[in-house]
Amino acid sequence: MKLKPYIAIFMTLWAVCGMSQKASRGDQAFFEYDYKTAIAEYLEEKRKSHLSPQQALNLAEAYFRERQYKQAADQYVRIYREDSVMTNHHFNKMLQALSKSSEKERVQAFLSTRSSQLSDELLENASFNDELLEDTATGETAYTIFPANGNSPQADFSPAFYGKDRLLFSSSRPQDSKDTYIPTGEAFTDIYVAALQSGGQLGNPNPLNSLPPLKYHEATPYYSESLQGVFYVRSNSEDGALTYNPKGKNSLALVLSKRNGQLQTLLRDPGISFYYPFYEEATGRLYFAAEFQQGYGGTDLYYVVTNQGLIMSAPVNLGPRINTPGNEIAPFLVDGSLFFSSDVFYGLGGMDIYKAEIQGDGTYSIPANLGPAINTEQDEFGFILRKSAGGGFEGYFASNRPGGRGSDDIYGFTTTQKPGLKTLVVSGQVVSSEDAGVQQARVRLLDEADRVVRETYTRQNGAFRIEIPWQENMRLSIDKPRYTSAALGGPGQDSIISGVPARIALRSVDEVVRSVRERQELKAEKFYFGRGSSRLTDEIRTALQEPLQALRDFPGLHIRIEAHTDSRGSEQANLSLSRQRAEAIRDYLVENGIDAERIEGIEGFGESQLQNHCEDGVYCLEILHRQNERYPLVVTNYESL
Repeated sequence: MKLKPYIAIFMTLWAVCGMSQKASRGDQAFFEYDYKTAIAEYLEEKRKSHLSPQQALNLAEAYFRERQYKQAADQYVRIYREDSVMTNHHFNKMLQALSKSSEKERVQAFLSTRSSQLSDELLENASFNDELLEDTATGETAYTIFPANGNSPQADFSPAFYGKDRLLFSSSRPQDSKDTYIPTGEAFTDIYVAALQSGGQLGNPNPLNSLPPLKYHEATPYYSESLQGVFYVRSNSEDGALTYNPKGKNSLALVLSKRNGQLQTLLRDPGISFYYPFYEEATGRLYFAAEFQQGYGGTDLYYVVTNQGLIMSAPVNLGPRINTPGNEIAPFLVDGSLFFSSDVFYGLGGMDIYKAEIQGDGTYSIPANLGPAINTEQDEFGFILRKSAGGGFEGYFASNRPGGRGSDDIYGFTTTQKPGLKTLVVSGQVVSSEDAGVQQARVRLLDEADRVVRETYTRQNGAFRIEIPWQENMRLSIDKPRYTSAALGGPGQDSIISGVPARIALRSVDEVVRSVRERQELKAEKFYFGRGSSRLTDEIRTALQEPLQALRDFPGLHIRIEAHTDSRGSEQANLSLSRQRAEAIRDYLVENGIDAERIEGIEGFGESQLQNHCEDGVYCLEILHRQNERYPLVVTNYESL
């Protein structure tokens, strides 16, 4: 009931199969949703000849639908090994079947064979949720869950709040105004309304008669208080008959029915069905599920910008952090959180409910599985939530878990806290002084005891992202060989703000050194001592601030201090004076926090290495004498930094 196989209609098997030959008995059963018969027929056909690649996939899907997961996994693996071009969507199905047949170790093995073709976000999502579901110590929301007493022996799903005291939902229960949908043997779906009673139970449900009559599918409603209308999907039809595209497919359009009786068709395509609308009142965005060719797998989540419900933009895919090679449906946004359902392989069952937090820059946190307190090995979908008048939260969802009355049932729940795991999202960009991204910088997230909780490296553009279950008082450390280091979150440092990207600047060692005669020296402004003096003046101290800061920023730098004088004065006096000046520079650096062991030597050369012709007895201008007075701080370990 939850996905397009239930509410999409096909006119002919020929068009659905996309085959040029006559459909087989296995195909006929498969596309009539008679999976048990399809398995038997496909096996008989396989015994007599061979199955086409599409029929082989159909057989795997039929096993899966019949919950014969071991057989489904074996069939998918056989196809994968014979067909290296298996789509990511079917690859997800294979991993699902392996997970359901208790072969999770093989999931990781197959995942590694295809990692280069899968998005980084998908792999990160999978790793995060695997750890989350295995960690029994992670705090899980406590729910009180109850079946709604308005459920029928048929399918009831897609609940939606209808004001404060009523609930809308979809149902295939029989009624005179609806034809029978042949693939399921139940009625075409309709939208029902029920009063909310004490304890969250439903009063007697009735069809929502304010909608324009249609004897075909009407489903997945969402009520907008500000627009005074109901968004929902309905079968494409004309003059009371279903309409089809050239391939024989009848699709579902997304419409808005106003209380004044006006019906607006918002999204319609002959070959594409739309599902599960959600209208965000604050932004005017209309979210929905659809299967466009350029998506990430099966059904993806999208939004369009609207003006009072009228479409003003092309559909925007929510991206690979949310959408996967599987199917994503039923978006619901509340208090900065996006709830939705997905059948991606790393869940607990078929469709699981996930929550992602919307970050300050509009991106999403890793969708976190709501866990076994609400998700089962079956399907959970159509999750809605609001604050309860008595405190805490209340909501509804649909599931086909055992013990229900129909094929899908609506369940209510209450909880004292907002469902879903709270996470800490630390992201940003590491840049150089020239504002270029610094790649392969190490980024570590540390706890209060300075233990490394997560470690990652920046991408080519300098971007990084770490997400963990929420912890207080975390600290971020960033470093890279030959660069300065940086930190966030410690005493006297900028705070880590979850969901708000940080911009962190690192300086390269090449910014503080210069190459002079095939060696590296720390950059410093030119300075001069008084004639015959080794006393540091304020001017000299100011000039030494640049190399002093470089030594602080790069604690791995080691130097040798050299001192050279001009030729004025005796050679022996200049040799002694240069030594004294080098010692004065060394003492100043040590007094200002530089470890003496990092200063590997001091050398006074006196006038022995003049850089021009101003030798003893040669008349020179002052500017030429000053060319010979110099105090290079030579980096001794530049190559090994």
